[in-house]
Amino acid sequence: MSLKKYLTSRVFFGQVLLAFAIIVVLAYLFMHWLTFTTDHGHEIAVPDLRKLTEEQVEEKLDELDLDYELLDSVDFRGDFPKYSVVEQDPMPGTKVKVGRKVYIKINSSGFSSVRIPDLIEKTYREAVPTLKALGLEAGTITYVPNLGKDMVLEMRFKGRNVKAGDRVLKASKIDLVLGDGKESYQEEPADSLATPATDTEAPNEQ
Repeated sequence: MSLKKYLTSRVFFGQVLLAFAIIVVLAYLFMHWLTFTTDHGHEIAVPDLRKLTEEQVEEKLDELDLDYELLDSVDFRGDFPKYSVVEQDPMPGTKVKVGRKVYIKINSSGFSSVRIPDLIEKTYREAVPTLKALGLEAGTITYVPNLGKDMVLEMRFKGRNVKAGDRVLKASKIDLVLGDGKESYQEEPADSLATPATDTEAPNEQ
């Protein structure tokens, strides 16, 4: 049989159809296998792990076939319990596949201490960001007569004067005494400077 006759024969078309059917079946089986191995379409919502201990996190994620990895601890935050989760990635509610790792950061056991910066003779505007950069806050502001307007004259913590280098816990509030921009004293009136008159009358004789 010539090639031309073979290409137009039923045998050839039957073999082409058979080969096409085999390709379709193989493609279907491959896609089915791929879906099974990647668990495509089966996603889990990441739970909210914040304020949970590491032990509670492990227990909760095991139930969902998820894993976790502890990155590190962060500076103590008073609105979270000690040793509880402060941050997580992915965020709560995110859809992930089975086996996905959730990365967590744990709250430390308490505030660490920092040294008070030297704010004397700095302006209030300079003092506030300096305190914030160290994890401190500006507390009560008191004004006293001084030509340096809004200039820091004293630093106080819990009612006592403190100086640069003293240690306090992070998140502490440092009270500041500022100048009001006015004269530190006022000249007394000229009348008040006059020598007071003395009693020149002799005492009465007895």
